[in-house]
Amino acid sequence: MSRVGRKPILIPSGVQVKVDEKGVHIKGPKGDLTRSLESGIGAKVEDGRVVVTRRSDDRLHRAKHGLFRSDLNNMVIGVSQGYQKTLEINGVGFRAQVQGRNLTLALGFSHPTVFALPMGIEAAVDKQTVITIKGADKYLVGQVAAEIRDLKRPEPYKGKGIKYAGEVIERKEGKTSK
Repeated sequence: MSRVGRKPILIPSGVQVKVDEKGVHIKGPKGDLTRSLESGIGAKVEDGRVVVTRRSDDRLHRAKHGLFRSDLNNMVIGVSQGYQKTLEINGVGFRAQVQGRNLTLALGFSHPTVFALPMGIEAAVDKQTVITIKGADKYLVGQVAAEIRDLKRPEPYKGKGIKYAGEVIERKEGKTSK
């Protein structure tokens, strides 16, 4: 049996978990998240915990058991505490600002780049060069941060571009003349 799948998920105060035939619905102070049930995987709420079970020891059910439990745990953490990713912008004249549901970035192109934020995601800009992406859905926060980073990946010669906070960019030497 999966070691990860066997561990029960503790439900913190202020979080409500509801399991029905369609899926698992988790509601908390940071938002609401829903996950449909996989075939052969079940969940039930008992004594302030969520317990994930599987129908059989079939290879597919064993593979999804721990994954489904981890997804539910991430959802509980997301609606109670939330997730965030921080991006840094490096480069002369590179900056960002939030305008409503859009993130406007000046990245050295001839025009500003506008990135529309999906529902459930908030962005904050500090000092015009630090972007913080926040939300309840761990997957969505990471996906939005990756898409923003892909707008101008950091280059290895001067390090200009958008990088994750704490990411180390390996620098290359430029060409040298004889």
